[in-house]
Amino acid sequence: MFATLGYYICVPFAFLTRLFYSWTGSYGVALILFTLVVKLVLLPFQLKSKKSMLKMSRLAPLAKALEAKYGDDKQRLNMAMMEMYKTEKINPVGGCLPIALQLPVFLALYWVLLASVELRDAPWIFWVTDLAAPDPWFILPILMIITMVIQFKLNPTPPDPVQAKMMAIMPFVFGIMFIFFASGLVLYWLINNILSIIQQYVVNKQIEADRIKRQSN
Repeated sequence: MFATLGYYICVPFAFLTRLFYSWTGSYGVALILFTLVVKLVLLPFQLKSKKSMLKMSRLAPLAKALEAKYGDDKQRLNMAMMEMYKTEKINPVGGCLPIALQLPVFLALYWVLLASVELRDAPWIFWVTDLAAPDPWFILPILMIITMVIQFKLNPTPPDPVQAKMMAIMPFVFGIMFIFFASGLVLYWLINNILSIIQQYVVNKQIEADRIKRQSN
């Protein structure tokens, strides 16, 4: 069942990768173009997630007040936090939505790299001589960790301390995992992170400009 599902998911991805390779002559560049397409498709969902995280950041003072009110009573604090999220119509795990949407794409791309014979021993640049094999110098996983940390810094800090801690350690957990994955997978995630950083930077600039505009009025 899972093999059949994986096959049907990866077929269009393999087609796109081969199409981009026919244009560029490089599977590395083809994977970068593939990442751009996926980013554009998922952009509306990611923007919705960003709005949810922004709303949560604005509720940070209220969350702090609830923590002070209930102290060490974790059960009552959690109930109060959930009631606050319900009243404000916010999904507390909305910030994890982009990663959740990326996982099926990641799985399909994993199948593509595993099953496509032409991607084996396919070089990209300098030290990456096989996109279907792990990075021998761990450069791509290290860059991926750095970009994930930058993303975390650019995003609003979740008011929920548990979620904030999870988001903070996630880059390092993913980085350790990605050491053992194919370079093509790490390249996909790295390029996606870079695009997300640019997107978040633009969004933050717009938010700041709107804030200054409201203050001036």
